Amino acid sequence: MLDTLAHRWRRLRGSDRYAECLRVLLALGGAAGWCFGTGRINEVVSILLGVIACALAETEDHWRNRITTLLLTLACFAVSAFAVQWLFPHPLLFGIGLPVSTFLLVMLGAASERYATVAGATLLLAVYTMIGADQANTGPWWHQPLLLLEGAAWYGALSLLWSVLAPQQAVRLSLARLFDALADYLEGKAALFTPVHGVDREALQWSLAMQNERVVEALNDTRLMLVDRIGARRPRGTTATRLQTYFLAQDIHERISSAHYPYDALSEALFHSDVLFRCEHMLRLEAKTCRLRADALRFRTPTQVNASSEAAIADLRGALAALHDLPQPPAAHLLRALDALIRNIAAIQQSLAGNTPIETPDSPQERLLQNPGPQSFGDAWDRIRLQLTARSFRFRHALRLSLALLVGYAVLHAVHPKHGYWILLTTLLVCQPSYGATRVRLLQRVAGTVIGLVLGWATLKLVPFGPGQMPLIVISGVVFFAARLRKYTTATAAITLFVVLCFNQVGSGYDVMWPRLLDTLIGTAIAALAMRLILPDWQGRRFDDVLADMVRSDAHYLTQIMRQYVDGRRDDLDYRIARRDAHNANATLSAVLANMLREPGRHRRGTETLLRFLSAAHTLLGQLSALGANREAIASPASRDAVTRAGSTVVDALAQLGDALARGMTAQTVTDDTALLEPLATHAHDDTERLVLGQLAQVLAQRDRLAELATVLNAP
Repeated sequence: MLDTLAHRWRRLRGSDRYAECLRVLLALGGAAGWCFGTGRINEVVSILLGVIACALAETEDHWRNRITTLLLTLACFAVSAFAVQWLFPHPLLFGIGLPVSTFLLVMLGAASERYATVAGATLLLAVYTMIGADQANTGPWWHQPLLLLEGAAWYGALSLLWSVLAPQQAVRLSLARLFDALADYLEGKAALFTPVHGVDREALQWSLAMQNERVVEALNDTRLMLVDRIGARRPRGTTATRLQTYFLAQDIHERISSAHYPYDALSEALFHSDVLFRCEHMLRLEAKTCRLRADALRFRTPTQVNASSEAAIADLRGALAALHDLPQPPAAHLLRALDALIRNIAAIQQSLAGNTPIETPDSPQERLLQNPGPQSFGDAWDRIRLQLTARSFRFRHALRLSLALLVGYAVLHAVHPKHGYWILLTTLLVCQPSYGATRVRLLQRVAGTVIGLVLGWATLKLVPFGPGQMPLIVISGVVFFAARLRKYTTATAAITLFVVLCFNQVGSGYDVMWPRLLDTLIGTAIAALAMRLILPDWQGRRFDDVLADMVRSDAHYLTQIMRQYVDGRRDDLDYRIARRDAHNANATLSAVLANMLREPGRHRRGTETLLRFLSAAHTLLGQLSALGANREAIASPASRDAVTRAGSTVVDALAQLGDALARGMTAQTVTDDTALLEPLATHAHDDTERLVLGQLAQVLAQRDRLAELATVLNAP
């Protein structure tokens, strides 16, 4: 029993939500205890809401940058809170200021994700100020805003202290999430190697594309944290070690996402051999090793290596040698692909075991990570200005949300001004940039509110008023933060209970229950109507642009790969950016397709074709990754020239398709590919040339497959 509890406590401490929840626990508990202990119980609602708002604005910055972010957050909060309080008695002026400020804050998020987070929390604090002003009947006009700022400053100071005491914790946990995502991807990849008839490998590719999206997201999150901590300095000490681990994860991702040969053809040709079973087994062992590395990062323990991996690699190489020694071995091109595949799997294992040092460029500039944030006020303004167009999803969302909040403000005055500001809160939280996300959030919000109100009613009946409710207030706030990213229904139920108990401290716990339910229904209805009627951002309208960006990114990635078959393998900054852009574009396509499948039938294209398209796009990226994983300089001038010409031809073919898709043209308008295949027929001089030319032929065939599917999707 004690061992089980100790194990669960250890897993809890290693959770990526643990640190944030502990900070929220300390902040809410400290604020609630101080209000109760000093007799300022009437101020508890505003102070706790300030804590919540600041916690939602938190970004995982280094403590030096967190000071700047905290000051910016408090400045935005102050302007927002005092402006709301000042305009509150003047509905006409308030009705003008509300949509204008909402639009400006949403557009501010175009500058960077950090500004987007602060802007979102500022909007939330504005609504909290409205709720506080709606409840307050006494005191000067500036009293409620100051209470909100007190709570925000208290949490901000606690968060800053935490960052000073544990500067590397966020990076460690982010790397742990990254290796867990890699493990999931390896498990999905292993399933493709099962040599069994009837396996739906296209469905497995769809699932793999979704898993790749999560890996890309984890890579991007980790990179942002490292950029924040390194800046323009040379990485040193622990930060340098974390950067090496990140580069290791990048290299593993490129290798495991590679596709050396069509999996159906491999399964058919090697059905009676055990080599594919051994490949599958090896990938699952490597997934287990990734999870062990993730645990080591979480718990700061030595990295464990699976002892059976070396023997499994030896057995896999033995199975390949047995295939070569057969009286009638498989076709030469198949064996070449299998050789490259097994070398790749072995390289992953060597990297995970720490036996292969990660190659890093010699130049300090090339060792740096690209900083995605604005480098000046002019740069930030340029980013915002570029989004000021009706084609921008951010502009459409800013306009839609602004008008939705204006309608909500008018409705609350028409229905019930008292407690009516929950309408605005619900509309703000439910109205998302895409229809699919809004629909999911709408259902979760209503379900969570109902559950939370039932729990609130039961709590008010069972737990007496006074100190007994304070722990429940704190716990419900912590549960909200623990669940808000993965289980929004649970988070909504927790924050609803939190609100009911907070307002019960000032004698209006029962009073807010029915208005909260009614306003939630009204707010979700406004958000749903706004999504349908105000510049609806149907994903099908931007599908061609997303697809064109993906194909162009693939072309640029291939350009960087082919350079290295001439100059030699080098993970420089240009190559890493091209590789990341290709994976980001593929992840964006995956997200757009997922959102499109949630839209009404008349606004989405053929579901089956969409899924096939996603599978083909992910396969194309895998074929490029295989070329990237096998990079090495080709010694023979004749082979080098042949590979360069073939690579240039395929790059041009991809770029041509991308340009055609961006113009809304169908595949028939692209130049006939017959002439493009001729360079690939050049006589090969060595195995590397044969491997590259064979891989480029697969890329070209997959490009044609994408063109065919795009034609079907664009058909009337």
